[in-house]
Amino acid sequence: MSLSKHINPDHLVQTSQDKKLAHHHHLTGTNPNTIAHPYGGRYGTAPIAKYKLPSKGTDADAAYQLIHDELALDGSPTLNLASFVHTWMPEQADKLMAENQNKNLIDQDEYPMTQIIHNKCISILADLWHAPNSHQAIGTATTGSSEAIQLGGLAMKRIWQAKRKAAGKSIHEPGPNIVMGANAQVALEKFARYFEVECRLVPVSVESKYRMDPKRAMEFVDENTIGVFVIMGSTYTGHYEPVKEMSDLLDEYEAKTGHSVPIHVDGASGGFIAPFATPKLLWDFKIPRVVSINTSGHKFGLAYVGVGWVVWRDKAHLPKDLIFELHYLGSVEYSFSLNFSRPAAPIIAQYFNFLHLGFEGYRAVALQDLKNARTLSRALEKSGFYTVLSDIHRPIPGLITDAKQVVGGFDEENIENYEPGLPVVSFRFSDEFQAKYPEIQQKWIQLLLRARGWIVPNYELAPDLQQVQILRVVVRESFTEVLVDRLVSDIVEVTEDLMKQDSPSHALNALAAHHHNNNTKKHEGQLEEGSGSKSSGTYAKQC
Repeated sequence: MSLSKHINPDHLVQTSQDKKLAHHHHLTGTNPNTIAHPYGGRYGTAPIAKYKLPSKGTDADAAYQLIHDELALDGSPTLNLASFVHTWMPEQADKLMAENQNKNLIDQDEYPMTQIIHNKCISILADLWHAPNSHQAIGTATTGSSEAIQLGGLAMKRIWQAKRKAAGKSIHEPGPNIVMGANAQVALEKFARYFEVECRLVPVSVESKYRMDPKRAMEFVDENTIGVFVIMGSTYTGHYEPVKEMSDLLDEYEAKTGHSVPIHVDGASGGFIAPFATPKLLWDFKIPRVVSINTSGHKFGLAYVGVGWVVWRDKAHLPKDLIFELHYLGSVEYSFSLNFSRPAAPIIAQYFNFLHLGFEGYRAVALQDLKNARTLSRALEKSGFYTVLSDIHRPIPGLITDAKQVVGGFDEENIENYEPGLPVVSFRFSDEFQAKYPEIQQKWIQLLLRARGWIVPNYELAPDLQQVQILRVVVRESFTEVLVDRLVSDIVEVTEDLMKQDSPSHALNALAAHHHNNNTKKHEGQLEEGSGSKSSGTYAKQC
């Protein structure tokens, strides 16, 4: 039998199943569009349709067990270090969400208290971000930061169009543009493409700390620029972009040209880190040129997935033609979101966090996340195998003049002593490691960690630095000190395993070595080897 390079797994399974005496498929003996399952015997259910709606339903217990078992193949949310999305809430929050999962936020007349909670969240965020008057600020919940960014950008586009029309100028030739760093998350580029705005990407570099350089950004600004997207927390490395510096340069530009260019801050992650960890940092509505801010409640807002927020500093920056008046739900209601229907439960979960944690609780979580991120960063660099690109573990320049001399004493637990940023650790092989082991591919680290349960992505940096690959860990609340310790151990072990190999099959050899070591090495808390009686030869061996 010849070996095929391309095998269809579905066909392989179908042709290997038992064949019935009658009514079978003319080739495979089975129906390829159904799935037979062992719970059929327990619950008395027939095989279920695989790719179409079944003609008859399945018992609820059987349906639950089938789906439950399929989802067992998913990774562990706790060990998913690739995602910014929060994965745990207290039992009381789970209960609140279950109680309110059938509520539609848009139906304000039917669920007035839910809408009041929504408005309270807007006021809380406006106050947290220092809006001139939190009662005058306006905002809305969104599905996430992607929708929030669309709304913020769309408002800037409409205001630019109104100014152009008032000046008797065309809004089509050459058309609007928006400026952002090449490190922008895809949602920012989506806005430009979906709403027909020229996307001007500012190249990033090592010197600019892998983020947008405001001085370089000014080369892309002109009278057709509707605004600048400034990112409070790059998804690549966690660096904050300097909002104040960008604003100052735009002030100078306006003084020279008369063209006012607003700023929208993408605070998808930083909007819930900066106010608590580094409250002295200038980035929000304290800066007059910042007209809108978005954030993700389901990231460092510590709510479950499904809630984002966008807030404008006042009503003047949200054009009226983007607000729809609705009359058919029992009362006069107003909507200015891309979605209409929206689950209320995630908004209620967000409000639960505001009441439960308060400022001190959010600060404590943010500081602990950053502390764990610093520990991981230092450990990786001290190994000699890795270089960390993130800077949250590095003291602010000037605090330490050299490795041994400390100016005025250095408190390692004082967050104000470090470069501000997200609790994100981006790292790569060190130059020394790459020079000594050029045949080892960094993507193998991702593969080997995945075999141990960790999800740590390996991917290219933003355009102009795409030749650099990084591994990235997002340190969330659930990533505790114990898990930091375990991850460091696993990273060091898989790296050393690769260093010991000398063939092209490094990754597979290391996987085999890991499996062998786990079955033979001594673990803490277990008896010493030889402490038990000898095996009698049966399967049930003594301890």
